[in-house]
Amino acid sequence: MTETSGDRQGPIRVMVVDDHPMWRDAVARDLAESGFEVVATAGDGDQAVRRAKAAAPDVLVLDLNLPAKPGVQVCKEVVAANPALRVLVLSASGEHADVLEAVKSGATGYLLKSASTGELQDAVRRTAVGDPVFTPGLAGLVLGEYRRLASEPGPAPDTGEPKAPRLTDRETEVLRLVAKGLSYKQIAERLVISHRTVQNHVQNTLGKLQLHNRVELVRYAIERGLDDE
Repeated sequence: MTETSGDRQGPIRVMVVDDHPMWRDAVARDLAESGFEVVATAGDGDQAVRRAKAAAPDVLVLDLNLPAKPGVQVCKEVVAANPALRVLVLSASGEHADVLEAVKSGATGYLLKSASTGELQDAVRRTAVGDPVFTPGLAGLVLGEYRRLASEPGPAPDTGEPKAPRLTDRETEVLRLVAKGLSYKQIAERLVISHRTVQNHVQNTLGKLQLHNRVELVRYAIERGLDDE
């Protein structure tokens, strides 16, 4: 079965980045055999950035421990060059600092290398449509960190800043559910709307708030207490 990305026709385009050739080739092969289109692979950070820009994958499966340029820097650069690109970190490290740094660099999800092939395939599918995917236990860590950050005073007051843009009632409702950690599919089921409509509301909200990804959106919502409503 060919894996498709949301409403877009064609298979999900994936790029695999890891400095261990046997591991990289095995992951690429497993994904290709499962119906994903593996458009590129890379073995170091510089190569990863160049090839990601040329191949334009939907999902970048990225190791953090890379020669030439660390994975978090790769993540920052490829997401800055193409905000539509989703990054799924696949790492041997479950250290909290590594997880948080990856997410703050723009990663959509974080999976440990101990995950099964099936778990990886499911993670790539979900990452492709923008759902945050984490090895069990890590999602709570990320949400907890943003709660902590939101409870601290900011580095500077917002005086002089333009008033926050007005969201529609439905956009606010979707934002509240995003902050609670629900996936787009769960939000669609809760509100009895299509998955595509949820994505559209999130994209509109990102544009209005001048935010770049779902991680920033979650932090914005938590800062305003929407996750407790």
